[in-house]
Amino acid sequence: MNYCKNLYSYSRRETQEVNIGGVPIGGSNPIRIQTMTTTNTNDILATVEQCIKAAKAGADYVRITTQGVKEATSLSSIKQELLNRGFTTPIIADIHFNPNAAMEAAKYADKVRINPGNFVTSHAKPTGGSGKQQEEADNTALIEAKLVPLLELCRERGVALRIGVNHGSLSERIMAKYGDTPEGMVESALEFIKICARHNFRDIVVSMKASNVRVMVQAVRLLAARMLNEGMEYPIHLGVTEAGNGEDGRIKSAVGIGTLLADGIGDTVRVSLTEDPENEIPVAKKLVSYFENRSSFGRIPSMDPLPYNPFSYTRRKTIAVGSIGADNPPVVVANLSLATKITGKLLSAWGWTYNHAANQWEHSELAADYFYIGSTTIDEEVITDGLPLLSTANSSSQILRQGNKPASFNISAQPICQMVTDADVLSGHLFSTVMVSPNTVLILRTGYSNGFAGQRAAFIRLMNNHENIPVIISREYDDDDRESFQLKASADIGGLLVDGLGDGVMVTAPAIADEDICSTVFSVLQAARTRITKTDYIACPGCGRTLFNLQQTLEKVKAHTGHLRGLKIAVMGCIVNGPGEMADADYGYVGAGPGRVTLYKGKQVMKKNIPEEDALDELIGLINADRGL
Repeated sequence: MNYCKNLYSYSRRETQEVNIGGVPIGGSNPIRIQTMTTTNTNDILATVEQCIKAAKAGADYVRITTQGVKEATSLSSIKQELLNRGFTTPIIADIHFNPNAAMEAAKYADKVRINPGNFVTSHAKPTGGSGKQQEEADNTALIEAKLVPLLELCRERGVALRIGVNHGSLSERIMAKYGDTPEGMVESALEFIKICARHNFRDIVVSMKASNVRVMVQAVRLLAARMLNEGMEYPIHLGVTEAGNGEDGRIKSAVGIGTLLADGIGDTVRVSLTEDPENEIPVAKKLVSYFENRSSFGRIPSMDPLPYNPFSYTRRKTIAVGSIGADNPPVVVANLSLATKITGKLLSAWGWTYNHAANQWEHSELAADYFYIGSTTIDEEVITDGLPLLSTANSSSQILRQGNKPASFNISAQPICQMVTDADVLSGHLFSTVMVSPNTVLILRTGYSNGFAGQRAAFIRLMNNHENIPVIISREYDDDDRESFQLKASADIGGLLVDGLGDGVMVTAPAIADEDICSTVFSVLQAARTRITKTDYIACPGCGRTLFNLQQTLEKVKAHTGHLRGLKIAVMGCIVNGPGEMADADYGYVGAGPGRVTLYKGKQVMKKNIPEEDALDELIGLINADRGL
């Protein structure tokens, strides 16, 4: 199934326009930016102040948690106070579990978000009859009985509806039939969409959210494909849930959201960070702006058929060249070819230091695997023996030097790089010149303005030609703003990695510190789940349901567990999405009530309702006990 209009030329997915409080979404409108408050919704003034901060930061919409009828009623006062202060930013009610709260919220909000996984009950039950078909009809009738009154009220007031599916809160009925899969997520949404269609309600926005970037991308693609196949043009909301904070939270969000924006999918974006809501807005704006004026200068030829499944992860099959390709995790290559001279300080920035006492090079966990040197001269003080250097075939015998002396380095034992562009691959000229050496690796640059599409097309050509040579993805950026650079690199490179394309990454950014480039690449690999090199944190951004300080708690957990390479630790504000979204985490710290926390190991509750002041120590103790400490 096609999930976008064209894989080789950027264009936005065609959608219908949906009005949300006078700020329409979809159609020819720009991609809208939104965030969500973290205050207690019944604290009217605090929530209003947070809405205003978000609006001033540039939010098009502000979502507010509405867990009960009381909170829904508070939306009236919040809306009125915002208007009194001159702010007309539309507000969105976020509903879980409570159709009555949804009905009350629809009286005041500009859009109501419901979760199909828990809107009626955690799972609809058969109401009679016999046979599978009858049970499904009964379940649909049960949902319809609660949903239709909401649709009628929304229609009467001109309120939009978001059907927002969360990977972590699928109903038991959907889980039993499809498992916690992208297919299950899409079926959960379509069930509600079709009820809306039967009752001629079309003011709908749809979302597929997950903390697992691959699942999120695959689910949204599958949703777009199903809607295209069934003639539906509803706008799509994009977001990665529980992305966390800081650099990792931004990169994780950019990999997921950027992969979809690159194919023209997405009409509104929320970057979910465990930070103050207004911090999310500039990040989302930078990410969206990268795609707003995307051109396709230089026609990229179509490379049909698509040789991989965009709805399921499978890595491209390649041979092993050294530690590059085959089953090896994607490598990180430092581009030193632009340096005036390769020095010990430069190598240190990429995680390598020489231990003179042991006469050997040592490196950190987050160190470059290889150095691409091109024709750069190596400083005479640098010992090359033991360094993983890469060069091109024509430079290996004559350019690799220390000052005026040949370097003490056996180039024949190392992979040889062939620098090519995606246009070289697509032209077909490459295949008669490159595949001559068993230790050759391609470094794939882009010659197109739409580099993501160009490099993807090159991979497709290689796969359709059954070429299994390893490929290093190479991208170059001239940004001097670290965050902008990270968002662009995450979208461009992460989008390929999510589809199993690429045996390594080489990023060049002259205005960005080498340490930051190295850290960014490892974070992109981790976000795409292709190489895990550090502790992975799944942390929700918080909302009015959260009953402890998420930001402070996450930082404390990080401070005590950041050394545990490869461990997944979840810090979740409440049980609404917590246990589900952290399903693949090794350990979970989940708010259970005022001042109370429940600890998980995998999906199993280990300690329930313990005092918050003891929770961190208990979590560390649980981890240490499993590690035999």
